Amino acid sequence: MRQEKASRGGGSLLAGFWTAPDAAVPWGEIAARPWWRAMAECPQDPLYHAEGDVATHTRMVVDELRALPAWRALPAEERGTLLLAALLHDAGKPDTTRHEENGRITSNGHSARGAVLARRLLWEEGAAVPFAVREAVCGLVRWHQRPFYLIESDDPRRMAYRMAETARCDHLALLAEADARGRTMSPAADPARGLERALLNIALFDTFCREQNCGSTPYPFPSNHSRFLYFRTPGRAPEYAAHDDTEGEMLLMAGLPGAGKDTYLRRHHPGLPVISLDALRAEMKIAPRDNQEAVASRAREMARGYLRRGEPFAWNATNVSRELRGMTIDLAAEYRARVRIVYVEAPAGALRAQNRQRADTAVVPDAAMERMLRRWEVPDRTEAHTVTYAVTE
Repeated sequence: MRQEKASRGGGSLLAGFWTAPDAAVPWGEIAARPWWRAMAECPQDPLYHAEGDVATHTRMVVDELRALPAWRALPAEERGTLLLAALLHDAGKPDTTRHEENGRITSNGHSARGAVLARRLLWEEGAAVPFAVREAVCGLVRWHQRPFYLIESDDPRRMAYRMAETARCDHLALLAEADARGRTMSPAADPARGLERALLNIALFDTFCREQNCGSTPYPFPSNHSRFLYFRTPGRAPEYAAHDDTEGEMLLMAGLPGAGKDTYLRRHHPGLPVISLDALRAEMKIAPRDNQEAVASRAREMARGYLRRGEPFAWNATNVSRELRGMTIDLAAEYRARVRIVYVEAPAGALRAQNRQRADTAVVPDAAMERMLRRWEVPDRTEAHTVTYAVTE
């Protein structure tokens, strides 16, 4: 992960899990946090979580993780990263839990939602957790269920390679083992989903990832272009060294409003043509809260001009979710342009202050900021040829 600037900030409750993983867990302080109270009030399916609510399960997982010899053998920083992931691994359940008509309780999508929430908690609390560590935690939360099922999936190699870009697969195996042990199964539960089967699948997952050269690091693709095409092309061989026939480059800016994307472009690419959605909104007299279809259409029309001519340019917008970035990246790929993402981030307090200091027409309303935070996904190398992280901590 390339990061252009980093420094330590102040401490916090969550930061203590990373800085002092062997210290006693301050459960009393944690119990006062709104996100923990939501977990304590969130039920689980009694067949596979007879222990009760999500918070109870989470405490069991933390205890099981700290008891694992493999966890205790890790360096302190890695123990702390895993401990934070265990604490937050099911934080997305309160938002995704549903009582089904058949009486079952489900929480589909809680891993993805939990990763977004973990990112926001660590950012907003001003935790002294470096950006790279925070994103490692979010990767573990995002993929924490996969070791249970990867070996049975249609294309386990592709999924393993994708996960390895944002999470260490050997750490995922440890988190999954703690997750499997940190629960109480009902006697009526399906034995095929019991502890013995779960531990077997986790062991197979761990062995498989090591054999596929992605056990503790991302898979070593022959080139950035090979990696870019692999994740865009089903059935493609990961070892294939793709011929680089790209023409021009699109620099895709990403980051919350007020993070400093305009400043980054002025400092690092002063002569590069820029398609700015903020500038287009001002020119077209369309407020951020209004329908953005006309702005997006105009921006795409301008981008096609640069792409047809093979000229490098920047696309400057928030692009805070993978889905939003994907639409623009697809356009660049259609014209065989290289894609470079520059992700810009500022501390929560500074970002909100910078947003308030913008021109009245450019200030992003609180409701709009909230919607972005609920979709906030930091870009990774499965999306582009290169990703640069310009982060102020």
